[in-house]
Amino acid sequence: MKFRTEIEPLRTDLKIGYRNRILTLGSCFATHIADRLAAAKFHVVANPSGILFNPLSIARALHSYADPRPVTGDELGFDGELWYHFDFHGELSAPTAEEALQRMNRARQAGTEALRTADRVILTLGTAWVYEHNGEVVANCHRRPAAEFIRRRLGVTEIVEAFDRLFEGPLAGKQILLTVSPVRHLGDGLAGNAVSKATLRVAVEELTERFPQALYFPAFEILTDDLRDYRFYADDLVHPSTRAIDYLWERFVEALLDDEARQLLPEVEAIVAAAAHRPRNPRSESHRAFCRRQLERIAALPGIDFQRESTLFRQCIEINS
Repeated sequence: MKFRTEIEPLRTDLKIGYRNRILTLGSCFATHIADRLAAAKFHVVANPSGILFNPLSIARALHSYADPRPVTGDELGFDGELWYHFDFHGELSAPTAEEALQRMNRARQAGTEALRTADRVILTLGTAWVYEHNGEVVANCHRRPAAEFIRRRLGVTEIVEAFDRLFEGPLAGKQILLTVSPVRHLGDGLAGNAVSKATLRVAVEELTERFPQALYFPAFEILTDDLRDYRFYADDLVHPSTRAIDYLWERFVEALLDDEARQLLPEVEAIVAAAAHRPRNPRSESHRAFCRRQLERIAALPGIDFQRESTLFRQCIEINS
């Protein structure tokens, strides 16, 4: 008997390997995937401007990286405690304007470099609902009064046109992976969230039909239809649980990593886990031997950045010798 409808094994021409450079932008699901890629030692930069939820803010961030200009003081707002910018997440706000500008300009420079070097770009669209301030869609409302904003839902054409220009410009020559975030936006209401996700899904479908370098990964369908159970949500019933993210990562690996990366991944994960190991006696000969073995494993995997792990294992040997 079958009690669920599993997503069939995914087949895609887009592959990710250890030689690729990856930029991820979008909702917190993009951060989850980037965290897993980074932990597995892939070259990845995630959300330089902070988490971005709506498609137009993602597109705006990409344009700002492609044609960078310094963030200036007259673009900032002040809420009595922090200086903020409507194009950046609150994690980049600061108590002084000078510190906020430093953080935001460093973030923009990091985005510029990541976009320049990336050959794989992962974009996760979270919601089609947007908030406009003085006629401009904002990435984050920074807890400003609701009366300052106009709330509306983007249309499919508006989303597609925003990315049309990017795919033909700054993203030309790069492989693009599009996903719709499975995170539920309950603030929009269940009906509003459903319409939002449907809008995003149709927009993504149109983009993949227009641009052969763009492909879709069904993260949304995996969580809402394949798993389809509140057991796979966190306690807030909004975000995926750790088990769900583990499952999404497994499907991501099987669909998108190239053969070499899939073969190397278990060894890479074992070395990372070994670096996190806490020995019973750090000064024992057995622990020194353990560290030497890990350095030998690292030496057998050239081209993968184990700088942090190598430093830890060398320090272990040097301190105890």
